[in-house]
Amino acid sequence: MSNPTPALVVSDGQRAALEVLSKSQTASHREVQRAQVLLLAAEGLANESIAKVAGTSPGTVRAWRARFEDEGLAKLGKVRAGRGRKPSIPQSKIDEIVELTRNSRPEGHTHWSVRTMAAKVGVSPAQVQRIWAARGLKPHRVEAFKLSTDPRFEEKLIDVVGLYLNPPEQAIVLCMDEKSSIQALDRTQPSLPMKKGRGETMTHDYKRNGTTTLFAALDVATGKVIGSCLPKHRHTEFLTFLKTLEKEVPDGLAVHLILDNYATHKHANVKAWLEKHPRFHLHFTPTSSSWLNLVERWFRELTDKALRRGTFHSVPDLITAIEGYLAAHNDEPKPLVWTATAESILEKVARGRVALQTVKQN
Repeated sequence: MSNPTPALVVSDGQRAALEVLSKSQTASHREVQRAQVLLLAAEGLANESIAKVAGTSPGTVRAWRARFEDEGLAKLGKVRAGRGRKPSIPQSKIDEIVELTRNSRPEGHTHWSVRTMAAKVGVSPAQVQRIWAARGLKPHRVEAFKLSTDPRFEEKLIDVVGLYLNPPEQAIVLCMDEKSSIQALDRTQPSLPMKKGRGETMTHDYKRNGTTTLFAALDVATGKVIGSCLPKHRHTEFLTFLKTLEKEVPDGLAVHLILDNYATHKHANVKAWLEKHPRFHLHFTPTSSSWLNLVERWFRELTDKALRRGTFHSVPDLITAIEGYLAAHNDEPKPLVWTATAESILEKVARGRVALQTVKQN
């Protein structure tokens, strides 16, 4: 007959930790089970008895006891190298999937899907998905980009970002742009209201009832927006909006206006007006850099919340909806806080240019 197994030597601190872990509702099953086995071993129970209580084998109990004696609690929940479930796909197959995903396309397709890749390499779609997810590969997605070719890109970027991060005193910084040709769209059939199990519905086709152009200037400090709907997008309307800003901005404040390079903003009549109103200072964003103008963010909110799902029987209906959203926004304005520095943007642009050049060379 074999000698009885001596009780496992466990310190008071180790026992306390094992007792907490053995009752845990959030720890893994492996950790909870191992803690229960070690506590029973510390009470002097035989390995066979412990195995029956814990639902494991005597050999496993002996292995866990030996590991605890060597390592303590340091690696209680870790599986030793070479143990545990073996991968069902060899590393060479995983490398093949990653290589194909990054550097090839299926014949007749623009990108891989989990099913086309699975058929190509002879694994299941679920396995392809797990491999992609573990490596952050998303061939079904594409992101748009545009590198500005403006020769004064850096100068204009630093100028605009400087206004965001360090606005001048005794001045107001306004981000100004036009949302042109906003269509008054009327649906061909009445929309159906939302009900249980179904969202609001509307027809995909529509009738055009004219357009308007929204001139808007966002106050960087407060988030308030000065806006006017005008029939066209010419220098005449731009001058009209500048006169509106002149009335809205309190006397004694300089007006720093951030806007794009549209020819309307540089018309001779506009320049003449600016010469007579020296408190206005224009700051132009680089070409192809509308993302630098904060009012574009506000235009997106306007489109999502007031225009895209709207039904407008006429241009006056459309203007009423725009003015209603503008008034509601200004009742509780929230500033859009710019945080990126010019240096960080220039570093990112530099990386983009290098990557683009590498692709062109290849």
